Amino acid sequence: MKKSKLIVLSADALVSEDMELFKTLPNFKKYLAGGACVRTVKTCYPTITYPAHTSIATGVYPDKHGITGNDVYYPEPVNRPWVWFHEYVKAKDIFTCAKEANRTTAGVFWPVTGNHPDIDYLIDEYWTQGKDDTRQAAFARSGTSPEVMKICERYITGWNERSHPGADIFVINCAADIIREYSPDLIMIHPANIDGYRHGNGLFNEAVNKGIRETDEWLGQLCRAAEDRNELENTNIVLVSDHGQLEIKRSIKYNVLLSDAGFLKVEDGKIADMKAYVRSGGMAAYCYVYDKAEKDNVYKYLCHLRDEGIYGVSEVLTEAEAREKHRLGGEFDFVLETDGYTSFSEGITRPLTDSFTKDDYRLGRATHGYMPDKGPQPVFYAKGPDFKNGAVLERCDIVDEAPTFARILGTEMKDVDGRVLTELLNE
Repeated sequence: MKKSKLIVLSADALVSEDMELFKTLPNFKKYLAGGACVRTVKTCYPTITYPAHTSIATGVYPDKHGITGNDVYYPEPVNRPWVWFHEYVKAKDIFTCAKEANRTTAGVFWPVTGNHPDIDYLIDEYWTQGKDDTRQAAFARSGTSPEVMKICERYITGWNERSHPGADIFVINCAADIIREYSPDLIMIHPANIDGYRHGNGLFNEAVNKGIRETDEWLGQLCRAAEDRNELENTNIVLVSDHGQLEIKRSIKYNVLLSDAGFLKVEDGKIADMKAYVRSGGMAAYCYVYDKAEKDNVYKYLCHLRDEGIYGVSEVLTEAEAREKHRLGGEFDFVLETDGYTSFSEGITRPLTDSFTKDDYRLGRATHGYMPDKGPQPVFYAKGPDFKNGAVLERCDIVDEAPTFARILGTEMKDVDGRVLTELLNE
């Protein structure tokens, strides 16, 4: 019996409200309508792209896989490197599970996959590091093979690597050619245009509708590539997303407040001494206490700011509370949760509030990071030989996706937090 294949398209920040438009578009109607779906998916905490995509791929929460933000943390509000490379992930993922089952794998801009040893055809979400770097060198450093580099080079000229939809067009073009030329058993693809439009313009608007239409075009492009291989009837097409967003009204620099209270010393716009520091995750933030003798005092101060009701924080969680309640654990001491319309900035000098910008996802007109039950919710739509037409679940957890993918690929993921969504499958 011929083994079925799996294409996973993760449309960053696509939410259930978007599906009213998406369902009217031609490629959704042709390739996904009438399949199986989960109307809303509960994502992980924090609701940030890299933790969420790692939960999709591993079937476990951040306290196990270790990815708590998009960036590699160290203090000071500088441009940190992102968590581009697979070495940071502490749990087995679907790519490794598939390879162990002798299936071929591909990842195109799937987060945290740089130099992944079990992805056969890899283009990591990674970009040039400095003006003297080249895109070819960057992709080679992050694990793109010479055969896949030939595909990249077809589309690399004139591409603005961190713009939308230009970056996403590059992603889809490369993914379609990988499907057409190599027909991997598993390919996972991550465009981020809808996410970018929401950051720049807010939750619901014509820019976001444009992004939904673009995503429908890309869905069709990927499916036509499978048709070109005469593999579409044998291929499961899955559309997922990682998180929603909320509109923000202001961004507060909590490190300025720590400085006011004597927990951070700033001289000439630079940190001179540090007892504690707040790292932004958009609408959530982490507080790291470096002088452990001050830990109780920092906690009391953060709770005081929460209770004042004007500093943008609705909850202050200890690391133990975050781990127990939300499966979020790490080297931080406390988590600050938004009041629903405030994001957090890492600025260290006054004014207390920061400006909106399109250059930092944490400071856009809308953003994410907050607790997962808030706001518009992610989705899961699927059609193919392994999915039951017309099957509907109202709700599942994001960690249910990887074990479900594994079942489709004829294998099993063990020791995961999620379950197989058997209600959606032809078994």
